[in-house]
Amino acid sequence: MTLQSSGSERRLWAQIEHRRLQLQAELDAARTRTERNRSGQFATPPALAREILASAVEPLGQAPVRFLDPAFGTGAFYYALLTSLPAEQITAAVGYEVDPHYGAPARDLWRPTGLVLHLEDFTKAAPPPADSGRFNLIVCNPPYVRHHHLAASEKERLRRLCRETLGLRPDGLSGLYCYFLALCHQWLCEGGLGIWLVPSEFMDVNYGSWVKRYLADRVTLQWVHRFEPGEVQFGDALVSSAVLCLRKAGPGNSHEVKFSFGGAPGRPRLAANVPLATLRSERKWTRFPGQGQRDGAGYVLGDFFEIKRGLATGDNSYFVLRAPWCRDLGLPRRFLRPILPSPRYVTGHEVLADQEGNPITEPRLFLLDCALAEEAVRQSCPALWKYLEEGRKRGLPDRYLCRHRRPWYSQERRPPAPIVATYMGRSGVSRSPFRFIRNRSKATAANVYLLMYPKGALLSAVHVRPGLVDGIWAILNRLDPRALLDEGRVYGGGLHKLEPRELANVAASDIAALLGLPPRRAQHQLVRIEFYSEPAQAAFKALAD
Repeated sequence: MTLQSSGSERRLWAQIEHRRLQLQAELDAARTRTERNRSGQFATPPALAREILASAVEPLGQAPVRFLDPAFGTGAFYYALLTSLPAEQITAAVGYEVDPHYGAPARDLWRPTGLVLHLEDFTKAAPPPADSGRFNLIVCNPPYVRHHHLAASEKERLRRLCRETLGLRPDGLSGLYCYFLALCHQWLCEGGLGIWLVPSEFMDVNYGSWVKRYLADRVTLQWVHRFEPGEVQFGDALVSSAVLCLRKAGPGNSHEVKFSFGGAPGRPRLAANVPLATLRSERKWTRFPGQGQRDGAGYVLGDFFEIKRGLATGDNSYFVLRAPWCRDLGLPRRFLRPILPSPRYVTGHEVLADQEGNPITEPRLFLLDCALAEEAVRQSCPALWKYLEEGRKRGLPDRYLCRHRRPWYSQERRPPAPIVATYMGRSGVSRSPFRFIRNRSKATAANVYLLMYPKGALLSAVHVRPGLVDGIWAILNRLDPRALLDEGRVYGGGLHKLEPRELANVAASDIAALLGLPPRRAQHQLVRIEFYSEPAQAAFKALAD
């Protein structure tokens, strides 16, 4: 491939890019959002592609560039490359695109530039056998296909390929983008650069552990830029994004990784140099930059609470009934358990109860929960039997959760918890995206809540002083929002989530002090933080405010 850097050719590229943008809109419009979601087809915004290339290609210097994009789409990164480097420096340009709907028009469009675009599945292509045939610049926005959209056979093929070729052991919940990142290792020459635009969720979730090990141990991770969750990069996908820049070389023991956050990759709002040793021991990389690594040995909520997700019914529209419906159906009271309504119906931070222990909320809801065998129900509870027959007509016994219960209309054991927490919320709405709610009723809760049951030293103290729960509740609602945000995960649009194990890992030194427990020794690993914009401290604090 030989390109001459001339004004006429640059005008040609600009014309092609203009047509590409029109073509992208036409091709996207021909597919439903659901179809593009299943195939992970989310086009890279052109301005973002140029920003990423301009910020990352400087280490290449004047070296000849062999370029590969394994998820080419219509070519946003390729155009960014042509405008970022002298044309004569680009000696090879290759792309892969599995979807001919996008790939065939893109191949015709870019043909005048000498691009070689393969219309095939990159993960099934054979990598170059020798280093001389590999690429020193791989840039990719891999398909964001969630694991549940991958066929079981395809998932096993990808996992086996990673094990056999790289010795990696991917988690079965990994998205397709994780496999792309790993499999490109054999396509990148020694010392070559890999630049990736990926969802940032791998930094927080369990399935991302193997990806983080690869980035920390097998390559030299140079730079990670994380966009603000509220600044969604893809207009048609609510996903929080990050840019990774790595070099195919073993990292040195004293290596530090630059982490940046907010703004554009080349103009971040704040940045930090993080020692590689810190990354290897840190479970959540989204702590960086900012507060740095959490204290390693202090008390956490998991020391004082058993935290469980609320129960999943299998079909709330059938199993969760409003009080008037229960009366109209004539359902026996002994098979109805009070259950909290969705958090949007719970104002404030407290649920009071009536004399029977039912929550004083609107709507008043009850959970159908019966352990009697079907024959016993048929003989002794005709009203309930009639309602169960309606459930059978709706196919409930064959649904996943129901068919794993005996009988299918019984429920999980989730006794009332004195404190429940919302597990999902958006930043910018209140002081914290999460609420800790004092549940004074006998109501259980569905899986939109996290249930907090005292244990250990706290349970012993509550037996002696029941009113202590109120003091603990007050402490929970005074927690620094950043402590919760740091442990949780974030999605596009500023949506934050906390899973039980993540909430259990939140620091809880104030609870320990209230119980009179001796302090634990904490270990700190400091991270150098640089602020690039003013007021950067306020910008970071906005995550929690």
